[in-house]
Amino acid sequence: MKNKSVLNWISIAVAIASAVGIFFIPEYRLWFLVVLVLNVAVTFLVGLPPVRSVSPSGLPRRCAPRNDVLVVCRLLVGALFIFSSFTKGVDPLGTKYKMLDYFAAYHIEWLNEAAMVLAVLMILAEFLIGICLLTNVCPKIATIGGALFMLLFTGVTLFDALYDMVPDCGCFGTAVKMTNWQTFYKNLVIDAVLLHLVLNIRSLKCRLKAGTQFVIGLVYALLFTGFQLYNYRHLPVVDFMNWKVGRQMNAKPEQEQQIYLTFRNKETGKTQEYLSSDYPWNDSVWMSQWEFVDQRVVGGNSYIGFSALDQDGDEVTEMILNTPNLLMFTSHDMVQITEKEWEKIKAITEKATQKGYEVIWVTSASPEYVEEMQTKHPYVYEVYFGDELEIKTIVRFNPGLIWLDDGLVVDKWSAVDFEKAWERI
Repeated sequence: MKNKSVLNWISIAVAIASAVGIFFIPEYRLWFLVVLVLNVAVTFLVGLPPVRSVSPSGLPRRCAPRNDVLVVCRLLVGALFIFSSFTKGVDPLGTKYKMLDYFAAYHIEWLNEAAMVLAVLMILAEFLIGICLLTNVCPKIATIGGALFMLLFTGVTLFDALYDMVPDCGCFGTAVKMTNWQTFYKNLVIDAVLLHLVLNIRSLKCRLKAGTQFVIGLVYALLFTGFQLYNYRHLPVVDFMNWKVGRQMNAKPEQEQQIYLTFRNKETGKTQEYLSSDYPWNDSVWMSQWEFVDQRVVGGNSYIGFSALDQDGDEVTEMILNTPNLLMFTSHDMVQITEKEWEKIKAITEKATQKGYEVIWVTSASPEYVEEMQTKHPYVYEVYFGDELEIKTIVRFNPGLIWLDDGLVVDKWSAVDFEKAWERI
């Protein structure tokens, strides 16, 4: 029994150490992969407790590992599921956009109409698994749910890592960016810890009655669903994106932007990093032996991630970021703007213009559609054009409004809160 607990602790320690190594020493990721796979295999093969005795029915009775081992596993997995669901639940629209990317990659666009509902339900399921494991409510159901969740997404992230179907899985929303291989390794670490719970699921018990546990779980579900809906209708209560309130978007970089590229030798697997201007791109032999793996950016204003053009195709980004008291309406799809929202936009535009604000639009709509809208809504003055994905990162809601003052993000609002914008300007 004692030796059994020691093996369980070693397995957990190996999984956590592998996660740290993967993050900080990516050049040895293949070795960490071997360690993780062996760890999972060993846990599965010897993780079942030894037979202690025989029950009256003739079936073997097994002794479970020490309770503190399962508690640690339950808390670790629960905390990670909660963190992951929070970073997505705070921005459910972002998760919807990521789902649309997956639907396109796997050619199941017929699910596009249900993307928002599926995003909310997936995030809710992830949260319920995490909070139930953390608070030991319905632990067996939560463990089964977590196992099914990880079985699906471990496979999906392996496929992504191998074929790069979607560059970023969005597992932690916009809060934490990971490569597809890092995401797959992360899932293997979770699998290694979760496996202890799966193999000893009979030992997971809650002293509360089943009805009480159901009520608690229902309360969890209602509260978190309300949290998601609030973030959907308004804006994320915690903004992990670049254009968050208080950021100076036109700040001069502390150092010149430098891009580093990582390549891997196709035969040896060795990786080498080069400054973008220094790698031997003109050496055809070298290029045939090495493949691109990843890149990182040091310095510069790479966080802006935004470019706007006028109708003639001229760059106006600097002008936008250096204009005082600028109100910028954003819309990645002007077709979806309702008449009620147009009325609010008109009221804000008229009041802001009277008070000396500059009012502009940035949209991904076609110039022809913009001209049509300007004829119908003559208060839509200056309109510039940007990339749909970039616009979605400025203000999640469509349409949105952001207040810039010489590049400083003073505030921003979804269309639901345009009355608040009208009152503040």
